[in-house]
Amino acid sequence: MNGDFLRSRVPLFEGFEEARLNEIAVGSRIESFAPGEAVTYAGEVVHSLGVVLEGELSASVTGDDGSPRALGHLGAGETFGEMALMSGEAALADLTATTSVKVMEVPLGLFQSHVMAEPRAVQHISRTIGERFRMVMSDPAKAAAVMRKDDVDGLLALKGERPQRILVLNCGSSSLKWSLFDTGQPGNDVQGHIERIGDNGTRLVQHGPRCEVTRNLPKGGHVEAFSAMMEALLDRGTGVIPEAAAIDVIGHRVVHGGEKFTGAVVIDEGVLAALDALAPLAPLHNPRNTACIRESLRAFPTAPQVAVFDTAFHSTLPPHAYLYGLPYDYYKTKGIRRFGFHGSSHGHVALAAAQYLKRRPRELKIVSCHLGNGASLCAIDHGRSIDTTMGFTPCEGLIMGTRCGDLDPGVAAYLERTDGITAGQLDEVLNRKSGLLGISGVSSDMREIEAAAEAGDARALIAFKTFCYRVRKSIGAAVAALGGIDALVFTAGIGQGSAGVRGAAVQGLQCMGIQLDEELNRSVNGKESSRISPDGSQVAVLVLPTDEERMIARETLRAIERDHLVRVSEACRTQPVPIEVSAHHIHLTQEHVESLFGPGHQLTWHADLSQPGQYACKEQLAIVGPKGRIDRVRVLGPVRKATQVEIAMTEQFKLGIHPPIRESGDIKGSPGCTLEGPVGSVTLERGVICAMRHIHMTPADALRYGLRDKATVRIRVAGDREVIFGDVRIRVDPNFALAMHIDTDEANAANLGNGAQGFIDGIQDD
Repeated sequence: MNGDFLRSRVPLFEGFEEARLNEIAVGSRIESFAPGEAVTYAGEVVHSLGVVLEGELSASVTGDDGSPRALGHLGAGETFGEMALMSGEAALADLTATTSVKVMEVPLGLFQSHVMAEPRAVQHISRTIGERFRMVMSDPAKAAAVMRKDDVDGLLALKGERPQRILVLNCGSSSLKWSLFDTGQPGNDVQGHIERIGDNGTRLVQHGPRCEVTRNLPKGGHVEAFSAMMEALLDRGTGVIPEAAAIDVIGHRVVHGGEKFTGAVVIDEGVLAALDALAPLAPLHNPRNTACIRESLRAFPTAPQVAVFDTAFHSTLPPHAYLYGLPYDYYKTKGIRRFGFHGSSHGHVALAAAQYLKRRPRELKIVSCHLGNGASLCAIDHGRSIDTTMGFTPCEGLIMGTRCGDLDPGVAAYLERTDGITAGQLDEVLNRKSGLLGISGVSSDMREIEAAAEAGDARALIAFKTFCYRVRKSIGAAVAALGGIDALVFTAGIGQGSAGVRGAAVQGLQCMGIQLDEELNRSVNGKESSRISPDGSQVAVLVLPTDEERMIARETLRAIERDHLVRVSEACRTQPVPIEVSAHHIHLTQEHVESLFGPGHQLTWHADLSQPGQYACKEQLAIVGPKGRIDRVRVLGPVRKATQVEIAMTEQFKLGIHPPIRESGDIKGSPGCTLEGPVGSVTLERGVICAMRHIHMTPADALRYGLRDKATVRIRVAGDREVIFGDVRIRVDPNFALAMHIDTDEANAANLGNGAQGFIDGIQDD
């Protein structure tokens, strides 16, 4: 296989330089398939672009009735897998060889670095995607089959172009934990830990595929512990890797990312310096984390390393959820705000719940209860954390094993006045002598407290009831913050292990649709995903094992891929994204058009918008809320399947409505309002949102920037005062025109107007 052959047989490669084509040919793999043999199954993870060199493939999907529906055929010179590579979704169709077939598989790295770099190839792929998309969507039965939303089994898969060994390191104040994931041979996964670092009785335990290793270690620090871990991994008799170079990538748990790190990040000197600067936010943990990173960089000098932050999942908290009632200057100058923790666990169970329920994460309202020695709740709205019980430190929120949880700050002042207690002494009391241990006087372990309560210990019973009451109250608060709930999840040691805690925590919440099947609740072992709510109940109550290490490994792989995409994409560095300011507006159904403007009324064109086929209408309406009204709000056309009202942040107060930040069209659980027109009014039960920042782009744009549909990016806007917009959602469609949309408030705050330009600064999530 050489460049001339590819250039002459495959239209995608027309115009490629021979050297580039030869590199593609050498780096790709040729596979042969017999007639009737499956080439790709719908739902499979796609890591390469397929090129049909010889023969013919048939494409089909399975309809709702279980029967196959033919989509078409692919012949020699045609390609497949483009849509999956662009969207990050699994393969949408089954591909089967109808004749003897040879396929060249171009790995994702070469696809991004070599194919995307050719403008003509990008245009060719964009046309291909657009034509296939229009062909499928023109047939409702085929469209329904392709757009099925129950293919979520791969949400927690460790995806990569090739088999990899991923080492996850979690360095605590007195412990070091590690997990080794082998994506090629999952049976080779390894877990290990060293406890009591810096104290007598230091002990190493490692569970591997061949044996369990247990060693007593001499007293030493984290450097000595890291060396002991390396010896265990590399031991010729009981070790699991032949050499350090066998590790492909390393993911580090870092407790605190502050406001700077809103997602996992590939570590370099700049990141290390930033982590050092964040040490005061988590003085017991972050310095240990960075020390472990530096040891790891020395031990694995060729492997890319990634920091995954406990706080990152909560970077989507809105200001009204993360600000304290302190002077605002404390936030601006000292960074005192609520951050939240246990992000890897809450993120993991949100995906696990979606997978269990066969629903997309962005369709669900979830309350996640991570109940262990450390405990927190998280309100997750359509995949985004909008509130959590932990705050500036992990001491806020629920009662925990030894932490007090929520406390009147006046208590600290009172103890200082009456007992002369110092800050250090107070920290010791609040973090190590309080919680379940402090109330019960028995233990910080819920198992021992339940046993003592069973035996009649009154203080143990009070500790149990107080813990469960705080959980129950926080569940109610989270449901209120979400405006509803689809799933309640219990996870971590207590959440998975205690039927008593789960039962007491949901008692009385039937008014919210939350109820337990008591027999199911008693019977679950906590090691497997289980549903403990009755069949047909309004809210799914689940017990799901958390796996923070797997989540860190997943985020590590995704961070490596995102970093690569940005680096290989020249467009991210050189091609700006035009910025447009979106004022408040209304989308209407035809039924509501007629209710507001009269029977048979059709929307009247006023001016075209930047997005093809969309236009501002002459029609205007008043939006009326519980507190006030906004007059002369423009209607946008054409009509839609559901009425939707988009307002700016400051208009919430004027109306007395507090809508969620959502993608356009995602109105489930949103508040309603009244719309007043010239001949009538309509009262909406739902439909008011604040639009999430987003960028419209075509498939060609997405390929050029190295992005996928639904990815989340950061946008940098240069000027007298550089501005970074995070949490910007990518929306890809053949009919879109490239533009970033922000609301009026954000534009005013940043002093931006239509015509401003931004550059993609990084990918937060994909």
